[in-house]
Amino acid sequence: MRGGDLLRFAAGALRGHRLRTSLSLLGVAIGVAAVLLLTSLGEGARRYVTGEFALLGSNLVIVLPGKAETTGVVPVSGGVPNDLTLEDVEALRRRVSTLSAVAPLSVGGLTARRGERSRDLTVAGVTAEWREIRRLALREGTFLPPGEPSRAPRVCVIGAKVAEELIPGRSPLGETLRLGEEKFRVTGVLAPRGVSLGLDLDEVVLIPIAHQLRMFDRRSVFRILCEARSPRDVDGAKRAILAVLRDRHDGEEDVTVLTQDAVMKTFGKILSILTAALAGIAGVSLTVAGVGIMNVMLVSVSERTREVGLLKALGASRGQILRAFLVEAALLSTAGGVLGLLAGWGGTALLRLLYPGFPVEPPLWAVVAALAVSVSVGLVFGVLPARRAARLDPIVALARRA
Repeated sequence: MRGGDLLRFAAGALRGHRLRTSLSLLGVAIGVAAVLLLTSLGEGARRYVTGEFALLGSNLVIVLPGKAETTGVVPVSGGVPNDLTLEDVEALRRRVSTLSAVAPLSVGGLTARRGERSRDLTVAGVTAEWREIRRLALREGTFLPPGEPSRAPRVCVIGAKVAEELIPGRSPLGETLRLGEEKFRVTGVLAPRGVSLGLDLDEVVLIPIAHQLRMFDRRSVFRILCEARSPRDVDGAKRAILAVLRDRHDGEEDVTVLTQDAVMKTFGKILSILTAALAGIAGVSLTVAGVGIMNVMLVSVSERTREVGLLKALGASRGQILRAFLVEAALLSTAGGVLGLLAGWGGTALLRLLYPGFPVEPPLWAVVAALAVSVSVGLVFGVLPARRAARLDPIVALARRA
């Protein structure tokens, strides 16, 4: 029996049981599509996070209150020996020459009002340097003015959605917003950006940080974002920042300084593990599909006993019978795998259409692995039925009633 004969024999057998074949194809296709979709989500999350950090340039250094023992892990807030203050920020500006920008951040929630319109939103206290570090674009107007934070005027920059909801139909520039019990004049509107590093920049109001801390009765800033002058200066800047803050905090190293590379590596490892775990979960469905193929093939052997007996009587060897049934299982799993790939690619295309800002894309290794595993599953689970068919005695098989 030549290769072409084996393929025709297997294809004819599958066509003879269309419903059973279709259900087996569906099982394999669902398994392969699940692998592609879940790994696409995991890979998309990894690309999204790394892409957000990449928007900040490559020289970012982040200072957080509290000490973390593991590099790249954000410490739990609360209970820190010393707060990070605006005085610390000013000390870093003056004493760390390798930094090109130092931008503190403080966040809180308030109700913003304009006339009869109001909504709850995030009020972030920042300085002029924050625009440079976060690579923010303005739709119109100007950003917060530079200078001493404590002398900053009562002005604000608002997100695009805030502008549309509170000041619709006209330019917000020069208009007044009431934040809590205080009034701020709008000097700029951010270009639409969406959520970036956990902050929805379309639904935020940026005000000078000194005003924000006073409004929320705080002394400590939430984070300090620093930018080194060049990638070569990052490690030196990190050591200098720790030295300055240790000196200001009575010799105690009570802050965590993270570099952008360390954060990206940590997130990359976590999300890679997540992607592999999702692929493993989806792989379980492929195993279930393989069991389904084995059941189909076992039923097929029992129904085609006389056919196998006739083949043996005509001179087909045990090896040829074995290969014929293995080819049948391989065709079934391969066709299901191809259908699953098409369905998976269609699903990722739909996700990209629905969420254009999320980079959903199946990794190449997942595509190759899903197809290879689907074929392997068919062969592995097709061995038992194939061996059973090959061991049939031709006389007994021909004597058995169909």
